[in-house]
Amino acid sequence: MGAILGAFTAILDIQITNSSLSSIQGALGASAEEGSWISTAYLMAEIIVIPLTGWLGSVIGLRLYLSTNTLLFTGFSLACAMSSSLNEMILFRAGQGFTGGVLIPTAITIVRTRLPKSQQMIGIALFGLTATFAPAIGPTVGGWLTDNFSWRYIFYVNLLFGPAAVALQLGAFDRTPARWRELLKGDWLGIGLMAMGLPALTFVLEEGQRKDWFGSDIIVEASILAAIGIIGCVIRELMTQRPSSICACLPTVRSADRAF
Repeated sequence: MGAILGAFTAILDIQITNSSLSSIQGALGASAEEGSWISTAYLMAEIIVIPLTGWLGSVIGLRLYLSTNTLLFTGFSLACAMSSSLNEMILFRAGQGFTGGVLIPTAITIVRTRLPKSQQMIGIALFGLTATFAPAIGPTVGGWLTDNFSWRYIFYVNLLFGPAAVALQLGAFDRTPARWRELLKGDWLGIGLMAMGLPALTFVLEEGQRKDWFGSDIIVEASILAAIGIIGCVIRELMTQRPSSICACLPTVRSADRAF
């Protein structure tokens, strides 16, 4: 429940924010093109951390890694609610994406690896409910909060779920010692290529229609970066003896695939 509640908060935040973008843009004095970065920054940060989650969780320890990111996600939500400029909002949304991206894949991994087989179907059902229920209610809740209170309350709502998730996580998982030296042994070249390629691809897909696709120089440049980064990362991860990004997250991907 601690892991699934964290995933619910992260998924809900994506939809609940998108439904109130026009109000946020108006309050911060941003144009529609500038305001699109509120969502794009979240997705670009999220796509970096998701492939690293399996490796970082094993290095830092699941209990510490999950609870810390849930707490940071809640803190960034509060910072977003208190933002007074577009630059602040984009920065804190990126922080939300970088920490919230940990919560979703970790939840299904915990269901598949920490629950006894007799309870795994219950865990999978709860995760599936979270993955469908949060996007379904997000726009309605976001619109209602914005109309009746303020757009800032779409971020305040995370203060209800975040602390509860942290408390459950700290109580449910055993302490495991962190292996900080393993960070120095990580495949940082592969991580760097991934961190270049995946966000660039996300930018192309999110901003391409607004910028006339390949009629825009920045879309062409981002596409080249995406191709170099992704292809280079795959080649690097297949060749290195200690993969730290894509190959390290394969157990998470396989668990999720089997679950669905």
